[in-house]
Amino acid sequence: MCGIAGVMPLGQRPAERSVITRMTDAMVHRGPDASGFYINDSIALGHRRLSIIDLSDAAGQPFTDSSGRYHLVFNGELYNFRDVRNRIKDHTFQSTGDTEVLAEAYARIGINCVHDFKGMFAFAVWDDQLKELCLVRDRMGVKPLYYFVTDEFLVFASEIRALLQSGLVARKLNKKAVMDYLSFQSASSPSSMIEGVQQLEAGHYLKCKDGKITIKQYWNLTEQKINFEYADKKQTARRIKELLTSSVECRLISDVPLGAFLSGGVDSSTIVGLMASLSNSKPQTFNISFEEKDYDESRYAEMVAGRFNTNHHRILLKPTVMLDELYNTLNAMDAPSGDGINTYVVAKAVKKAGITVALSGLGGDELFAGYPFFKKFMQLRKVSPLWAGTNMLRKVTSRLTSVSSSSTSVKARQILEAETVNIEDLYPVFRHVFSHKQIAKLTGGVNGDYITETERKLNEHASVLHTYPLLSQVSIAEFMGYTQQTLLKDTDQMSMAVSLEVREPFFDHELVSFILSIPDEYKNLHYSKQLLIESLGGLLPNEIIQRKKQGFTFPWNKWLRVELKDFCEKYIRNLSHRDFIQSAELLKWWKLFLQGSRQVRWMDIWLLVVLEYWMERNDIH
Repeated sequence: MCGIAGVMPLGQRPAERSVITRMTDAMVHRGPDASGFYINDSIALGHRRLSIIDLSDAAGQPFTDSSGRYHLVFNGELYNFRDVRNRIKDHTFQSTGDTEVLAEAYARIGINCVHDFKGMFAFAVWDDQLKELCLVRDRMGVKPLYYFVTDEFLVFASEIRALLQSGLVARKLNKKAVMDYLSFQSASSPSSMIEGVQQLEAGHYLKCKDGKITIKQYWNLTEQKINFEYADKKQTARRIKELLTSSVECRLISDVPLGAFLSGGVDSSTIVGLMASLSNSKPQTFNISFEEKDYDESRYAEMVAGRFNTNHHRILLKPTVMLDELYNTLNAMDAPSGDGINTYVVAKAVKKAGITVALSGLGGDELFAGYPFFKKFMQLRKVSPLWAGTNMLRKVTSRLTSVSSSSTSVKARQILEAETVNIEDLYPVFRHVFSHKQIAKLTGGVNGDYITETERKLNEHASVLHTYPLLSQVSIAEFMGYTQQTLLKDTDQMSMAVSLEVREPFFDHELVSFILSIPDEYKNLHYSKQLLIESLGGLLPNEIIQRKKQGFTFPWNKWLRVELKDFCEKYIRNLSHRDFIQSAELLKWWKLFLQGSRQVRWMDIWLLVVLEYWMERNDIH
């Protein structure tokens, strides 16, 4: 796991070493073990290294292939690199890691080598013969890659802050991205919070030659129909376990201490159980626990640890650690996010315990219909034939519910006003924080024609989405939306802020593709994640299967009104002076929140506070 950066001159001005040095210095947290550069008049590549596989200098970067033609910087892990390495017969490898395998594979078949690899990755390859730069991002969008283009330069990096430190990117807010942020807690690709800075989208690559840029998609989540006979449920369940076991096994490769997060929930317990079945030694497991019963899940984690005979570590924290770590968490944010504090606290505690790589159960809910809105979507779809004919009745009912201003009532009205009960119309309602109408009041800059990037993508892929089973439609919408744009982004930036690599077996692209084609009746929602549990064949204790879903539910509502009141007040008032904010409306919301109104939730306030804090810290105008 690493941080990568580069500058490709497009005009007469050559790349300067000081520029690429500033960029890599801004990402020391991503790679504290080593740094490296490759610089000539045509390209400047920089790298920060967090050593995971092959700790020797032979695996250092930038890496040059055996022909001397290709120069590579790479962030991530290629889990099947040994299989690919064995297929390259005409080269004697000098290292035991995945970077050299990637370089030699690219040297032989170019960008098509990406189809041979499974993993999480973002990499850049400079072809010194063609004078061509190629940027590539993994299929699921686990690893980030940002770029910025002018007439003089193409600049890229793993983080926005590195681009800003280059001195080549103006620190100007992308106001359209603010609409995405207020809707879904983050800016959705391909845009970012900085005007002109783009995110290379998942499953895409970019090539730049002679100043001309081309972007192509090499993998599409919605075009992965699997050639498998799904008629036999037992056979389907066996295949799920095979794919998940394989996904866990390949993610156990590491030359540094490796462990797993263990909350005691179904997803993390599944990963730990499979780790135990695959390893000859005891897995290292870590549970963040609290003395207060409202937040503590340690007894479930200890039950799982005992079941699988792990070397278990209970890390006891006070709930106020969230407050104690507030500034560290906010400073770790490469881009503003309404989420992430929990991830930072957990990652920091596990890193402090001596672990460099941790497996996570992230993705189980999205893949196996673990969220309540999966069931709600199925219920709403049952009335689909009647929806168009009840337009007037729904509008009247919507007006009647307008008496209440609670967030639940607001969402209920939006569902009633939806044009259809198709996924592209309902998913945004399920997931958004602020509605379009609320954003319009707050910013004065949204009209009825505006749609967020997530909504645009859903509409663009609607016809293909409708060919999938209903529950899979929700999963795909999640991957396009909150999961990829917020959850994975937060996991990367918060774990890498403390130099911890997190691997997520549920985001294996082969597993995801297989699950998406499974009929809805196999995912019967009699209880949460039923298909996953049945596929495991008794792996988990019944107490874990039957337990009520918990998670971190800290008293942010109280904290923002009491302990963090002055902190929030400062940034709310500063934000009210921004030219894209309606000052009176924002201050009215803040007053309503302090008065305990159900109209304004703590998350509404927190999103706005984080936005202003991030802008001030990064001097964004």
